[in-house]
Amino acid sequence: MQHCFRLSWFPLLIALLVHPGHAADPPQQKPAALDIEFKANCDQTTQRYVLLLPEQFSPKEPHSLLIALHGHGSDRWQFVKDPRGECRAARDIAVKYNLIYVSPDYRARTSWMGPQAESDLQQIIEELKSKYQIDQVFLCGGSMGGSSSLTFAALHPELIAGVAAMNPTANHLEYNNFQQAIQASFGGTKQQIPAEYKKRSAEYWPEKLTMPLSISLGGKDTSVPPDSARRLINILKQLNREVLLIDRPHEGHKTSYDDSRAILEFIIQRATSKNEKPAQ
Repeated sequence: MQHCFRLSWFPLLIALLVHPGHAADPPQQKPAALDIEFKANCDQTTQRYVLLLPEQFSPKEPHSLLIALHGHGSDRWQFVKDPRGECRAARDIAVKYNLIYVSPDYRARTSWMGPQAESDLQQIIEELKSKYQIDQVFLCGGSMGGSSSLTFAALHPELIAGVAAMNPTANHLEYNNFQQAIQASFGGTKQQIPAEYKKRSAEYWPEKLTMPLSISLGGKDTSVPPDSARRLINILKQLNREVLLIDRPHEGHKTSYDDSRAILEFIIQRATSKNEKPAQ
């Protein structure tokens, strides 16, 4: 009988524990990655990019935009899902600074920022600016994505507030790897269309790279050798540009999480400071 009496209290105890007034608040959901499809202006093909709005997003407030460009052989999901240091750093920086975060295919796995990829990225920036209050646009990427970031910034400096390039080349006339993919993207070999290769080589256009710019390199990198990027940084220093070079002589074709964060922090902080200075 005593045992039954004790059991009779269980429903009451459970009711008290789950009463709405004592229920824990549900965990806040992180913004979902949106896989956006659009029709490319240059050739009417269907292209894609991934969009992540910041947790503290407000359509009434201005937000800066961070665009992350994937490496050779990857696609738009690399900088959204990949756990490697370069990709995690970009995502974490976007969260820290409440940035709109975009990772485009830019013609997918073997782009190298040819004319079609360039047009797609222009279109994405224009469409995002028409939809959201975009303050500044930052560009980053690794390997092919780092090279493409430098290329796009040299071609369209008016659109870009800062560039962080991880293990890039700055000279397509000099670069000899992945030539089949680059030829398909650029529209011919460097012997056939040298002007196109020069046009997409940031080293030849330092006067256009007026924004804060940072580069990370590995001295033992044979996939994308570091020499042209070193030369570019040295030229920009001579022009008194705001630049940061992290050069690891014993590293290969990779950038650590800490170094990736450092070069991203550099461009955002310098560009923000530059943006806040009163006009002379």
